[in-house]
Amino acid sequence: MSGYDDRDGKIWMDGQLIEWRDANVHILTHAMHYASSVFEGERAYGGKIFESRKHSERLHASANMIDFEIPWTVDEIEAAKQQVLTANGLSDAYVRAVAWRGAGEDMGVASTRNPVRLAIAAWEWGAYYGDSKYKGAKLDISKWKRPSPETIPSHAKAAGLYMICTMSKHAAEAKGCADAMMFDYRGYVAEATGANIFFVKDGEVHTPDPDCFLNGITRQTVIGMLRDRQVKVHERHIMPEELESFEQCWLTGTAAEVTPVGQIGDYNFEVGALARNIAEGYEKLVRE
Repeated sequence: MSGYDDRDGKIWMDGQLIEWRDANVHILTHAMHYASSVFEGERAYGGKIFESRKHSERLHASANMIDFEIPWTVDEIEAAKQQVLTANGLSDAYVRAVAWRGAGEDMGVASTRNPVRLAIAAWEWGAYYGDSKYKGAKLDISKWKRPSPETIPSHAKAAGLYMICTMSKHAAEAKGCADAMMFDYRGYVAEATGANIFFVKDGEVHTPDPDCFLNGITRQTVIGMLRDRQVKVHERHIMPEELESFEQCWLTGTAAEVTPVGQIGDYNFEVGALARNIAEGYEKLVRE
C-alpha cells in the first residue's frame, strides 16, 4: 500500500481541490516547528459525515484556544468536506480537516504575521483497532500523564497534545498491545491515546470527568445512548485501584467508534452484553 503522500485523489486545500500528491507545505511552515495546528477526525457513513457540523465548530473552537482564527466559516468547511467526498467517490470514509499556521514573515515562537491555512482529506479506513471490536482490545498503561489545564489548552484538539499519545502508543504496540490508557496529572484515570474510556460495574457506567482532556463527540453520543436506555452514567474522577472492580470496559472515538476492551495492564474485563449493545447501537445510529 502506498504512503499517505503518494495516492490518487483530491484534497481540498485553501479553498480549492488539488491533486493529492500536490498537497504540500514548505519546510519552514510554523506548525511543523511549533505545533500551531488543530485538526478533526470524522467518519462518513453512506456519504453522510456523522455529527459533521459539531466537528467543524470544534475545529474553530480549538483554533481559538491556541490563538488563531480560521479564515473559513463553519458553513464553508461543511461544503468543502462534501466536495472532498464527492471528488474522491467516497461513501464510507475517514475525513481529516486540519488548520495550521503556515510559512510567512515569522519564523520564531511568535507567528501572528503568518497565514492560517486549512486542508481537508478523506480516505477509506476500516476498524481502528482491527478485530479488537469483537474480542476486546488489549491496553498498556502509559508512563505519560495528561497535563493540567494550567499548562496547556487541554480541551483543544491540537496537534501538540498528541506527542505523548504517540510515544505511549508506540510503547504499547512494542508490548503487543493495541493502545495505552493514560492517567491525568493528578493520577486519576483519563483516557486512551486517541479515545475516551468507559467502565461498567453492577449495571452502571462510570467514565472519567473530562476536566483536563477532550470531551469527545463520540463520548457525548454514547452517554446519550446509555441514558436513553435508562442506564445510570457516573461522570467522575476514577482512581487507579478501582480498575480491578470493573466488569466491562470500552473505548469511544471517531476512529475507534465503540471498541470493547478485554485487558488493561494486569486487569481483565469481560466483553459483555452492555458493551456489545452499545457498539451495535452506535453502528446503527451513525447510519440513520
